[in-house]
Amino acid sequence: MDIVQLTAYHVRIPLKHVVRHASHAREANDTLLVRCTLDDGTTGWGEGLPRPYVTGETIDTAWSQLQATDIAAQFSPRLTSLPDTIEALDNVTLADHSPFAPQHATPRDCFGNSVRCALELSILDAVCRHERVPLSQVTSLLPATKPIRHSALSVRYSGILTAMRPMAQVRSAIKQRLYGFPHCKVKVGMERSDDVRLLRRVRRIMGRNVDLRIDANEAWTCNELPATLEALSPFGISCVEQPVRHTEVPELAAVRQHISIPIMLDESLCSLSDGRRAIDEGLCDLFNIRLSKCGGFVPSLRLAVLAHQAGLGYQLGCQVGETGILSAAGRHFAASVAGIRFLEGSYDRHLVTERLTAQDLTFGYAGRAPVLNAPGLGVTIDEAAVARCTVRQLVLRER
Repeated sequence: MDIVQLTAYHVRIPLKHVVRHASHAREANDTLLVRCTLDDGTTGWGEGLPRPYVTGETIDTAWSQLQATDIAAQFSPRLTSLPDTIEALDNVTLADHSPFAPQHATPRDCFGNSVRCALELSILDAVCRHERVPLSQVTSLLPATKPIRHSALSVRYSGILTAMRPMAQVRSAIKQRLYGFPHCKVKVGMERSDDVRLLRRVRRIMGRNVDLRIDANEAWTCNELPATLEALSPFGISCVEQPVRHTEVPELAAVRQHISIPIMLDESLCSLSDGRRAIDEGLCDLFNIRLSKCGGFVPSLRLAVLAHQAGLGYQLGCQVGETGILSAAGRHFAASVAGIRFLEGSYDRHLVTERLTAQDLTFGYAGRAPVLNAPGLGVTIDEAAVARCTVRQLVLRER
């Protein structure tokens, strides 16, 4: 099989409501899609969501990096199998980002991860469809994943309470309790917000049996962290996600000795080098793995393996406004990887105005959702919806 065409799309996906947290407020997504076409006509799709405050990328830097990368030369030999494809994707080199990256772009090795994710998923989707196996089959093909391989019949997603006015938070907490979510993440750290009152209110509504965790999105400093978390500890918090800015994360090694709530890294956990540093320096208890920020399906598998080997926990998170493409990829990941502490995603019907897939992958009651067994991503792309949302497109490879 041979890749005869790769096409990139910049699509704009409006959200059904504004989503706020301590780092950002978002009402639409500028999303990168890639479509891969094989010589037998099989097509696959991938998605990446550039985030300047996570990996330093914007949709414009992603576009420029794709334009500057010689994709055609890197896939000149024919792909003979799915394992061969995985190896080829491992060896893809993106163009140096320095000529077009903004000055504030991260110096870490995660710049370009949203591009890698979109490109990788599109090719894996196409090749898996060609071989008539689901994307989850990729997990079993990496020797390192043997300790964490899993085959689920269904998965269960977590609820999330975003930053909103108190009465809206009350209504949302009531809905999530009635919906039967076993876990719930609460966004905290907003300016002029009283997090003690917020969590007291949420815990009273949701009851003692719901697992509550909090996400500060870099809102606090290491100096204030012990006292802040001590005030929140009576509400039975299972972990705190990214409590401080990335620049302060090295100080967490000392701060962790003075706090009892486990720490999960998110914005500071985007690559294997980030993961190794976190383990070597004792910076956290859990990883938040997200496909787009971590560079795709295979790099995310390797992060889960790394966490497992180090005795750390891990969750599969999502980025606000993912369409059905990333929802499907996350479903395959969750169905094939054991030990995922919390699962986020598949908010399609609740959040995006265009999910881009014919299938509605939104989770059901209590966060439950079935696995996807059809080849590739297991979904059909609504190409009319893609056309409606397209801002620009670019042919990366054509034979």
